[in-house]
Amino acid sequence: MFVSRFVIILLLSILFVLPAGVYANSTPSVYETVMSETLDMWRDGQYKQLFERLAKRGKISREQFVKKMQDASVKPACCWQKMEHFKLLSENKNSVTVYVKIGLESVPGQPDSVTREFRLLNEHGAWKMQMNDVMALAGLSKKKTRKKFHKVVR
Repeated sequence: MFVSRFVIILLLSILFVLPAGVYANSTPSVYETVMSETLDMWRDGQYKQLFERLAKRGKISREQFVKKMQDASVKPACCWQKMEHFKLLSENKNSVTVYVKIGLESVPGQPDSVTREFRLLNEHGAWKMQMNDVMALAGLSKKKTRKKFHKVVR
């Protein structure tokens, strides 16, 4: 009788403790939340607010940024396709590096996702994606091309 009560109590304990452990590990990190919110702003067309949420904005004005983003043919995918396989690679006081697959909606012939490292920066106590990462995802980054000079043999 004692053994059966002990077994029942043990099984009930496992049933209540196990789900708590599973949910604790599935809670998104602050970095994942920041990226998700940033991608949501972009998807929703909130480009002025998006501009303020980005780090390393360089010399581009808010108006220029809004115009470029409005003209972009790429935007983040919705829901579970927006971000997958999020992993924190490195972390320090002012920056973190994450590895994540970003789902994209675009014109035919363009990739439907990008999987790579992203660096988030802490500016004034707020974690932010970098502007060049968003512009690259949108297909708006300027690609630097090297001119190749061929030696003419006579």
